[in-house]
Amino acid sequence: MQILRAFHAFVAERYGAQVRSAFGVPMGDGGLDRFNRVRHAGDDSPTGAPPGRERLQAFFSFVRSQVAVGADYRVMARDYALLRTPYHSAVRVNELVCLDQQDVHLQLGPSGKLHVRFGKAANTSGPRPRWAPILEGLDRILAWYLQDVRPLFPATAPLFCDEDGQALKADTVRDRLARLLDLEGAGGGERFTPHALRRACATHHYERGMDLLAVQQLLGHRHIASTMAYVKPSQKFIEDAWRRATDLAVRTLAG
Repeated sequence: MQILRAFHAFVAERYGAQVRSAFGVPMGDGGLDRFNRVRHAGDDSPTGAPPGRERLQAFFSFVRSQVAVGADYRVMARDYALLRTPYHSAVRVNELVCLDQQDVHLQLGPSGKLHVRFGKAANTSGPRPRWAPILEGLDRILAWYLQDVRPLFPATAPLFCDEDGQALKADTVRDRLARLLDLEGAGGGERFTPHALRRACATHHYERGMDLLAVQQLLGHRHIASTMAYVKPSQKFIEDAWRRATDLAVRTLAG
């Protein structure tokens, strides 16, 4: 994508006038129609705030309730662990589907870590491995999944696989989430994507007091500006912060 963008920029700079004259098409704004504009690869979430903690608690409670009554226990149980993972470790969906069982290290750190061997590349570099912390009880969920659920699938390497033992595809994860939201009866404003779970992880930990640099490490970002674009605190959090700052200023002046 970087090479294509660079080539298009060169053509627009050098031959933009000739292209417009010959074809009647301007090369501004990327030179592509609205169906072919470059977007953040894999970023299928809206640009607004991610789902709140209460919304996700309600969703995961619903999915957990379906594990016992679903037509296929192993698939529903897999989906529950599958979707809890990006919310409690901030892995990208393309990283999630590349995890193998051997990448779960429950003995590392306070509550375990995931070895993300195929971390997102940057600027045409190769994969950037990292260790993603397992947070908020995900260690217990993965321990249950590995012991009771994963053995119900074929004995292959992928952590999350299909009925044939093959690693799930990113689009499959998106489809499974969409189906569960349909089953829940979620309306338009209640729906979200796998990528939104990653953004929710970052935002909710920031709201709990995690330093922005720690959030950057959690997300695996090279630049803090990328992290700042991910973190979208709720309006209540912002208003509370303003209130605390105002109270502190008043106390300082009074003192």
